[in-house]
This record gives sequence, structure tokens and C-alpha cells, in this order.
Amino acid sequence: MDTIRRFETINDFNVFNNQETLHPLVSVLDLSKAAPRKGSRMYFGFYTIFLKDVKCGNLVYGRHTYDYQEGTLVFIAPGQVAGVNSQGETYQPKGYALVFHPDLIHGTSLGKHIHEYSFFGYQSNEALHLSEKERKIVLDCLAKIEYELSQTIDKHSKKLIVSNIELFLNYCTRFYDRQFITRDNPHKGILERFEWFLNEYFQSEQPQSIGLPSVAFCAGELNLSANYFGDLIKKETGKTAQEYIQSKVIDIAKEKIFDKNKSVSEIAYELGFKYPQHFSRLFKQKVGYTPIEYRSSLN
Repeated sequence: MDTIRRFETINDFNVFNNQETLHPLVSVLDLSKAAPRKGSRMYFGFYTIFLKDVKCGNLVYGRHTYDYQEGTLVFIAPGQVAGVNSQGETYQPKGYALVFHPDLIHGTSLGKHIHEYSFFGYQSNEALHLSEKERKIVLDCLAKIEYELSQTIDKHSKKLIVSNIELFLNYCTRFYDRQFITRDNPHKGILERFEWFLNEYFQSEQPQSIGLPSVAFCAGELNLSANYFGDLIKKETGKTAQEYIQSKVIDIAKEKIFDKNKSVSEIAYELGFKYPQHFSRLFKQKVGYTPIEYRSSLN
């Protein structure tokens, strides 16, 4: 698990798994054709979806270990590192993989909405467990994509391939919704846990005793390193973790300002600010008004 195998292109991954490259930007792989191997960490420069059909060890993704059993789907976003920890044992891969490069979907409906499939990336630290009926639908979707790849490329090819990938992902969204209802999920998404933690924190008296929560403090409460936590929040929200905390502070401050029995200084103290002017400065920066001006605008 020490070395990282880097797969920048679809062809790189096809060669590693003894597959023919039929299209430079997308491939459906039968992993049983790959040579036996030991577990390793792998960097993917493209979207990767594994359908696992054999017990081969634990999948390690970022700082998490996936619940990765037979009959599961795992989704990996471009630029991520994942790997199989086979405890040094050699194993024969089985199952299927769908890989597609971001360049394939640029300018398409899928390209505009790919970020909405939240099961890609670190947020999804539990695999999707398929029923037998769901597995047949997945294999049918993969077969349609594979059929298009086996045909001579024409003006319809890209549209049909991308449409079938989108259909496949939409089915996976439905399957995840079913899983959340039917299967206990002890792991909340990091972003959801972060949001819950901030709500609980500001409803308590901790801000008065501890102050505004720092990024390192929040990361520690979520059992993550500050660097990993910061990278994850930035990746998920487009904001730094500090900006996310500040947005939460401003949202809560706006609610508190409705209570005209409280002074701005009291509100600042309740939120964890040591000096009221620091609160006023942040509020003006984020809202465009001072707290007093904002309160006046509510009349």
C-alpha cells in the first residue's frame, strides 16, 4: 500500500487491466481479465465506478475504509486516491468498472449536473449495496454503454454514451435513497456532521466560554486532521472551512438581531466574539451593513 499507481488516462487504466481501449475518454472493464495482483493505492484522473464481485480486502479511500463487500458499487471522483488493502495477499480482481474522463461530459447535461451526484468523492464513505434486481439494472446500463463503444463512432455516439452514463447515475441515486431507508448507516457525511456540530455548538453556552470555533477545533470534534478537514470542506462547498464557519455565524447573528432587547455587544458575546467591533466588522464585510444598520432595515 506504500506505492501509488497513477492513472491519468483511460488507456492507462485499460492497459493495467488487460483491456482494449475502444474510446479514449470512456471504458467499461471486465476486471476478471486483469492479472492477479496485490493491493495498492491508486490515483485516478477520471470518474471511476467499481462493481465488486469478489472479496479482495478493504478499500481504503482517503482516511476512510469503505464498507466494500461483494455486490457493492463504489464511486471515485477525479483526482482522488483509493486502494485495496489485501494484507499483502495476491487476489484475482472480479467485477466491472465504468471509467470516464471529465472531458467526455464537458458541455453536456451530465457535465452541468455531475456535482449533484454526491456519492462521488469523500462525502460517500459507504459503498452502495445492491439488491439482485438493482444489480441487473446496473449491468444492463453498463451493457448499453459497452454496446455503443463496440460500434463505429458516429455523430450519435457521444450523446448516447453520455445519456446512458447519466441514466446509470440516476438509478444509483434512487438506489442510495432506498439504502438510507432500509439499511442502518452509522456514518453521516462529513459536511452534514459539520453542520450539525455548528448548530449544536451555537445553541450551547460554549461560544461564551470557548469563543468562536476554529477550523482545528471543529476538525478535532469530527475526528479528522485539520488539513484533511479543510481540504474536504473546500472540495465539497467551494468555501474554506473558515468561510463556512463565518457564514453560519452570520446566519445565526441575523436571527438574533431580530431580538431588539439585545444589544449588538450582547449578541457578539453570545456568538463567541471577544470584542464587539470584530463582530461588527465581519457582519459588515459579509452582509454589506453593520448590525445596527441591518436591524434598522428590518423596521
